[in-house]
Amino acid sequence: MRSELFGTLADDSDESGPIDVHRWVLERDGVRVRVLTYGGIVQSVEVPDRAGGVADIVLGFPDLAGYLAHPEPYLGAAVGRYANRIAGGRFTLDGQEHRLAANNAPNALHGGERGFDKRVWAAEPAGEHGVRLSRVSPDGEEGYPGRLDVSVTYALEAGGALRISYEAVTDAPTLVNLTNHTYWNLGGAGSGNAAGGHEVRIDAGRVTVVDDTLIPTGELRPVDGTPFDLREGRKAGPGFDHNYVLDKGVGGTAVEVAEVYDPASGRVLSVATTEPGLQFYTADHFDPSLPFAPGDGIALETQHFPDSPNRPEFPSTVLRPGEVYRSETVYGFGTR
Repeated sequence: MRSELFGTLADDSDESGPIDVHRWVLERDGVRVRVLTYGGIVQSVEVPDRAGGVADIVLGFPDLAGYLAHPEPYLGAAVGRYANRIAGGRFTLDGQEHRLAANNAPNALHGGERGFDKRVWAAEPAGEHGVRLSRVSPDGEEGYPGRLDVSVTYALEAGGALRISYEAVTDAPTLVNLTNHTYWNLGGAGSGNAAGGHEVRIDAGRVTVVDDTLIPTGELRPVDGTPFDLREGRKAGPGFDHNYVLDKGVGGTAVEVAEVYDPASGRVLSVATTEPGLQFYTADHFDPSLPFAPGDGIALETQHFPDSPNRPEFPSTVLRPGEVYRSETVYGFGTR
């Protein structure tokens, strides 16, 4: 494991003057992962195919300028304080209404105009094969109440699986819903359309039905007999930006909930999580200015459901003083 300078921001509101961005390189059992202190971004994941050929299987940019110029896709980023959408950019907690930036009009998305994905995190080693990123989100940041002390730890386990562990505490009631927004292409970044070529399995019998602004209506619709049924594994194709209600529910231990297979390379990606939901997105709306085409990567965002603060019947995303928010997702790599 090593750290290296990746670039310098001219200014950052958390600091006075320029601030350096570092890249941490994690290596274990044939897997190499690069993580940036800017946005907690997973810049690259290098793994072998069935013939032993190594390729980077996530979409990313080679330099800091790329991430600054193209923030919207959230490539590889740690997303918070609230991943996914909150209807109308507002929620009520303990009788008090809080207003957020409607950065995905008319809704709030992924923490606001300057969420965790656009912040520089402090970094320190986490054992021999990991890095722990941390920051303090002050009371009122992007409209969210309470000071939040938050950390994200990226660590390679024996065998090369990437474990992402989140932890947070607050000094006032607030919301927390964190995820990682990596886009995967098991054929290798730039190798073509992942959404059309990969076989996807998701262990979920229901999805959260959404309106035309992608806000849940409250209905949890069975996937039986619909294009959303991925329980047996198949080529999904385009058209997905949906939250899957995982059959396992909420849990304290990461359980495998999804698998992606690329027949061409033989690479397999498994996803295990403690979270109750998984947002499956086939990147249909990539901007033409990006060096990637729609469908070139797929996102598997483990999280609580969208708009949970306004849906009391959904699993709660409220964190109170004295409680500890914990979440884990494990991405495993293999071939067949």
